[in-house]
Amino acid sequence: MKIAVIGSGLMGRAAVYDLSRAEGVKEVGLFDFDADLAQEIARKYGNDITTAAKIDARDQDQVAKALEDYDACISAVTYKYNEGLTRAAIKSRTHFFDLGGNNDIVRLQFDMDNAAREAGITVIPDCGLAPGMVSVLAAAGIKEFDKVDSLRIRVGGLPQVPRPPLNYQMVFSSEGLINEYWEPVVILENGQPRTVNPMTGLEIMEFDGIGELEAFYTSGGTSTLPDTYKGVVNFLDYKTIRYPGHCHLFRTMLEIGLGSRSPVRVGDVTVEPREVFKRVLEKNLTFNEPDLVLVRLIFEGTKSGQPKKLTYEIIDRQDSRTGLTSMMRCTSFPVAIVAWMVGSGKITCRGVVPQEIAVEPQFFIGQLKKRNINVVIKE
Repeated sequence: MKIAVIGSGLMGRAAVYDLSRAEGVKEVGLFDFDADLAQEIARKYGNDITTAAKIDARDQDQVAKALEDYDACISAVTYKYNEGLTRAAIKSRTHFFDLGGNNDIVRLQFDMDNAAREAGITVIPDCGLAPGMVSVLAAAGIKEFDKVDSLRIRVGGLPQVPRPPLNYQMVFSSEGLINEYWEPVVILENGQPRTVNPMTGLEIMEFDGIGELEAFYTSGGTSTLPDTYKGVVNFLDYKTIRYPGHCHLFRTMLEIGLGSRSPVRVGDVTVEPREVFKRVLEKNLTFNEPDLVLVRLIFEGTKSGQPKKLTYEIIDRQDSRTGLTSMMRCTSFPVAIVAWMVGSGKITCRGVVPQEIAVEPQFFIGQLKKRNINVVIKE
């Protein structure tokens, strides 16, 4: 199979690394607006089956033409391009997967279900970490119950050593981070979708060997789960894990408008506060220090008439051998696995499909384990 990756950023690099070493992949094409960067990343993270070329993700016709030579495509660029890239993939009849993160864009993609079916392709949005991997883990756990009363999903990407004042470092795009903290949050309550405000619902939790942490509501992590499990799971929510104190400090900055897209005038220049805030975050929170990813899904319900509780947990640390951060591994390896599963015929459904429906969980978990991302199950 031949798989294209659009975007040479951190997540694109890890996807290229994984796919270039995957069984049955004959070519990995890396595309980026910066051709020199694409060539450099292809050399550093790929191998002799990896090629690189320039592409403008905004140009649907150009993208469609480039994808004609590929069986599948992964979008590793910011979510705002995914609607157009999905249309280009349908036009070129190329399976398509992305890292998602924005509910509005995902809804637009599901509106293309009929077109994707007619093109004979599979489109699966939101295939990163969260949204992404956790949706497949959710499906795995739910299958272990006769009835699920609650599913609580907690996920965080953190520096291994917190650095004040925010106790955080940039582990993915600043736009994606602000979006998670800014957009409405969808949960299930009494079996029905409900919207709550981001950066609320603060709770304290612990992980062995790491200590006390906090978790709070953020947008996008539940992805399609509230729709898929409406009326099936009574309560389902998603919170992001951070070191203590982060939520209060960051929320204050957003409350005074630093996440706004409404332009303000500064002297003779008009700027969006969010654009300035993004650059400040990138400049001051990019430490390139070792990171870790924490995942915990807590299921409660009944099995054979008896109460049952199940916990899925991941503690993943940066891979010093490859130089891939934990966030790169835990975000990009899942989408690479899903793309490979479709390309190799292990996923045969067509159209725009939620991954908790499309992906066979145990095979997926086995593929994670092969990449040293280990799911620990506690009963």
